[in-house]
Formats: sequence, structure tokens, C-alpha cells
Amino acid sequence: MPLPTVILPGFFAAASEYREFERLLNDQGFPARLVPLRKRDWVPTIGGRSIAPILRQLHATVQQALQDFNAEKVNLVAHSAGGWIARIYLGEKPYIIHGDVDESAQLWYANPFVSTLITLGSPHISQERWTLKNLDFVNTAYPGAFYPHVRYVCLAGKAVYGARKRGQWLAHNSYRITCGIGETWGDGITPIEAAHLVGAENIILDGVMHSPRSPQNWYGSPEILPQWLCYLE
Repeated sequence: MPLPTVILPGFFAAASEYREFERLLNDQGFPARLVPLRKRDWVPTIGGRSIAPILRQLHATVQQALQDFNAEKVNLVAHSAGGWIARIYLGEKPYIIHGDVDESAQLWYANPFVSTLITLGSPHISQERWTLKNLDFVNTAYPGAFYPHVRYVCLAGKAVYGARKRGQWLAHNSYRITCGIGETWGDGITPIEAAHLVGAENIILDGVMHSPRSPQNWYGSPEILPQWLCYLE
């Protein structure tokens, strides 16, 4: 049986938005568990504050999955901001930059029991001021595909070219505040340049939008899953 997979939702997203994705993974023979986040769980993190509340629920879900499946490791599949949050979770350096937890919190140093980290449209870089403190921490402490014993797979959607015209304004603005360039390709929210990491297995998926709420295909759609399920083990 493949290792259990823990799914971490994106910023301000509820687990309910990923239930179909979880079901599809289970139906394909990949035992999956969702971090049971509600939208209100993200409120304490708004404005670039500590993501320790999210780390706490992620850690509890991972530990439960290890126990329930009698496994030594899990795979992590993290959407959007969940990708860089997962990288903090992997690391051994205490995430105490906001002063809300101390070194005894045990909400990090998960790399010994994570086999593969797959990020879905994650902005691993950003110029948005509210995210800089957290992203500076993770990219300084753990640049690129940092742990050689963890497999990093970074998926980027190529669906919308950013431009200053109808239908492409949102993408243009989102790309610009993420990587500094609006005229580029991405999934409508995250540009390809930001979704990839140096040293990772970086994949571009044509026609894939950012959100599970999109009426078009997103990373977890049944038409798209076969393109990257091989990276789970």
C-alpha cells in the first residue's frame, strides 16, 4: 500500500473545499487525510502573523495518519500557501519569529517522517509585504529543495497569461505582487516562476487553474490527477 497522504489546504480555505480531492485520492488507492481546517482557523494568521495555529493542526493530522496506517512516513500534498507552510513544518529550526510559541512547541522538524512534499500552485516567493516575514524565514532557513532525503515536487499551472485587459487583470496583479512581473504565465493566481523551487522536480501543467472552486480544471481534478499521481509512493 502507498504511504498515507496528508492534504494541507491553501490560505483561508476550508477542508470542505478539498473533500472531492481527498475522495479521488482514496479511490485511486492512495490513502488520504485532510487537515480539518475551517476558514476561521486562518483568522489569527491574517496580516502576516504566525502560522503556528495551522502547524498545530497539520502536526496533529500527520501524527494521526502515522498511527492509523501504522506507517513510518507520510506524503504531504500542500495547496497554495500550504506549500511554504509545509516547508516550515519540515524544518528543524524553531519557528519562533513571532514570539507566540517557544522552542518546546514541537510544531516542526517533521522531515524525518515525510517522504514526499508535493506543492500545488504554491507561492514560494512573494513581494507582498504581509507574507515577507514568514517567507523570508523559510527561504533563508531552507532554500530550495532543502532536505535531500525528502522528495520535493512542485506543480505549476499554465492557464492564464497576465495582462492589463479584461479576463487577465486579476492574474496580472496577482503575478506582479508575487514575482514582480505581471506579464507571465501561471494558474491565475500563482505565476510559474513562484511555484517552482530550485532542486525540486518542477512540473508545468497546461490548462490548470489555481483553485478547487474554479469551474475549470485545477490540480486535483480527475482529468489532471493522472499527470502527477506517480510522484506519490
